[in-house]
Amino acid sequence: MQRLCLLGASGSVGESTLKVLRLFPEVFELYSFSVNSNLVKAKSIIEEFSPSYAVITSDEVDKTLLGSRYKNTRVLYGASNMSEIVKMTPVHIVVTAVVGSLGVLPTIAAIEAKKKIAIANKETLVTFGPYINSLLEKYKVTLVPVDSEHNALFQLVESQKRENIASLTLTASGGSFRDLPIDKLKNVTVEEALNHPTWKMGPKITIDSAGLVNKGLEVIEAHFLFGFPYEKIEVVIHPESIVHGMIELIDGATLMYASHPDMIYPIAHSLFFPKLTPKQLIESKPPKWKKLNFWEPNLKRYPALTLAYETGKKGGTAPALFNAANEEAVSLFLNHKIQFTQIPEKIDSVLQSIAVEYPEELEAFMQADIQAREFIRGNS
Repeated sequence: MQRLCLLGASGSVGESTLKVLRLFPEVFELYSFSVNSNLVKAKSIIEEFSPSYAVITSDEVDKTLLGSRYKNTRVLYGASNMSEIVKMTPVHIVVTAVVGSLGVLPTIAAIEAKKKIAIANKETLVTFGPYINSLLEKYKVTLVPVDSEHNALFQLVESQKRENIASLTLTASGGSFRDLPIDKLKNVTVEEALNHPTWKMGPKITIDSAGLVNKGLEVIEAHFLFGFPYEKIEVVIHPESIVHGMIELIDGATLMYASHPDMIYPIAHSLFFPKLTPKQLIESKPPKWKKLNFWEPNLKRYPALTLAYETGKKGGTAPALFNAANEEAVSLFLNHKIQFTQIPEKIDSVLQSIAVEYPEELEAFMQADIQAREFIRGNS
């Protein structure tokens, strides 16, 4: 029996992880989990899975609703407790599915505890990539990516000798506005932006998808996960979301990883790795896919993608600045304080205003994150 610690249980990846646990109750047990403030969801998870620990990360919840113990589950409060539950001896696998830089410290704690890590928190590698990779090497820990695109590339790269791979390709749905005339983007509403054509995700990542910021973050993450230079990491729009990743070989052939667009596939793979998932999850045969379309992204529609490539190539603390600026800008948009097209403008303003450093210690990366947030808040 493999015991899981699931960080971010109430989000879309968390929900899908619980689906996998229901499919394989003889293999996986939920030992601990975290949610931000959704106490109703926390109660439901406790009642269904009877974990040993639950963490509520928000400081603004009514602690009397769950108390210090609910049923047979001990309840802890505060984000710092995520780092405590990942280190517990009974835990075999840590799934990091929290959104944003909140997931960084518990991921570091899990690495230092030498846990198997299924990572869906892209900000950890984007913001602290050099530092995280140094820890992975020190503690001999492998991160298995949960994001559908990186998990697809992970499986493809694992299947080939590295010297035979010419390039990696991440696919993108194109988001909520892929067919909208570019001159209308500045007037789109929050509600329109949250209407994703393919995936059901949380609000932050849905907004990221609409502007292809998420794909820019994924390009940087892919660089740190697989070690390929940015010139060999490409992005294509693929509206059907059937093909999740591709690798081109040195002979010109292309290998694709395809599946029905459901997060249950990459999550199950990451939990079972290095073994294969032992049974069919969803019946979805190639003839049912009908057609597969691919085209290059229009960089006038998606200016943040260009910014992400430039940021990644700069290295150092630049990705930390990019990520933090985006989180703050997305929050402003979701709260109706800026226009959609101002999100990349806010990111660019940070990149132009704050000097990039090339540190080795964690604190300098964290300081860059703080600087970017303070800059956005002070200029909004």
